[in-house]
Amino acid sequence: MFKTIMNIFRIPDLKKKILITGLLLVLYRLGSFVPIPGVDTSQLKDFFARQSGSLFDLLNLFVGGNFERASVFALGIMPYITASIVIQLLGSIVPYFEKLRKEGADGQKKLNQITRYGTVALAAFNAITITVGLTSMTGNTGPVVPQVNFLFHFTGMVTLIAGTMIVLWLGEQITEHGIGNGISLIIFAGIIARYPEGFINLFTTRFTSLSGVIISLVALVVMVLVTAAIIFVTEAIRKIPVQYAKRIVGRRVYGGQSTYIPLRVNTAGVIPIIFAQSILMFPATLITIIGGGQNQTEGFLLTLQNAFTPGHLVYTLLYVGLIIFFAYFYTAIVLNPTEMAENMVKYGGHIPGKKPGKKTAEYISSVLTRITLPGAIFFAFVALMPELMRNIFNLPFYFGGTGLIIVVGVALDTLKQIESHLVMRHYDGFMKKGKLRGRSS
Repeated sequence: MFKTIMNIFRIPDLKKKILITGLLLVLYRLGSFVPIPGVDTSQLKDFFARQSGSLFDLLNLFVGGNFERASVFALGIMPYITASIVIQLLGSIVPYFEKLRKEGADGQKKLNQITRYGTVALAAFNAITITVGLTSMTGNTGPVVPQVNFLFHFTGMVTLIAGTMIVLWLGEQITEHGIGNGISLIIFAGIIARYPEGFINLFTTRFTSLSGVIISLVALVVMVLVTAAIIFVTEAIRKIPVQYAKRIVGRRVYGGQSTYIPLRVNTAGVIPIIFAQSILMFPATLITIIGGGQNQTEGFLLTLQNAFTPGHLVYTLLYVGLIIFFAYFYTAIVLNPTEMAENMVKYGGHIPGKKPGKKTAEYISSVLTRITLPGAIFFAFVALMPELMRNIFNLPFYFGGTGLIIVVGVALDTLKQIESHLVMRHYDGFMKKGKLRGRSS
């Protein structure tokens, strides 16, 4: 491993990319501690201590605790991600966006520009929502915003929008000049920034008795096993064999080789979990704001709020059902079996034992249906991990769920890019056995 790390820094281009990526991520983390004006951060921290499992806690996870600190990066990159998902969905529904998607580089450039405009609009809406929400929050000893006026709303909105665009710019610079996907790495950095404090709390609070040490060690083993399982499922694919017929063009012979279509078990990634969480967390969070706080909600509103709180049976059943539904929904949008079958016919390919055209599309669709279900169920289990870990091991920090899936996915993608640079320059990769997928043999 040490030899591999040394090889990384022997490649000037790769060394430069890694240093640029590290520098930009450090700048992002430094900006995370610059608060927006007019907010009492101590009262906001007290408020978040009472909001475990709410939509506020979910947003705070993705932005690395920036929301809890009311920093200029409180919105993080979430408006851009939401705009990207919406544009991607529209690309399969609206003819105009579908046309742009098929126009190649020019069409992608226009889609990126539309996504940026959508990011500004969503950031503005979220900024207004946050500034209004902050004025209704109270800590243990006073309001989060001591002086509520137009100036606070205006400066807060401008600051949050500017912070989102700066984070987007940092992500684009990492993608262009660094290593890995910049947007994903910024989310990655925000999530893992909370892990060290959590592990320190685990060791300091539990390693005081023999039973605490045993429980903590079992929890750590479970974390390692769950992480390994996520890596396995994330990398799992179903190979559909494809045979291409020989074609003679002039004096050359094309085709005749066998290949395969790799269908991922987890095609939708974390998007089903994000959608399901957003839908289920919204009612409880809205009731909290309307009721003036979690401790002040009463009667029917309190019952409804509890039903949509993580750990409640109603919430758990709806959560699992929505994850499975959105897994199928997003997979159906991203992968079009009919289009895949038509492309195979166009290039002279066919699946052995299946007739080209409709039968091929039906076969691909049936395979997708079968492999999506176990992947969706597994990730639904991972999504419930934070609550399970807290109930079983009384874990003092957020582990599992969307955050862990994102961390594993981003880490694998970045390692693949680094390994491709190493192999291209005739170095061994990270592992001599068990190569990372995407590395050519």
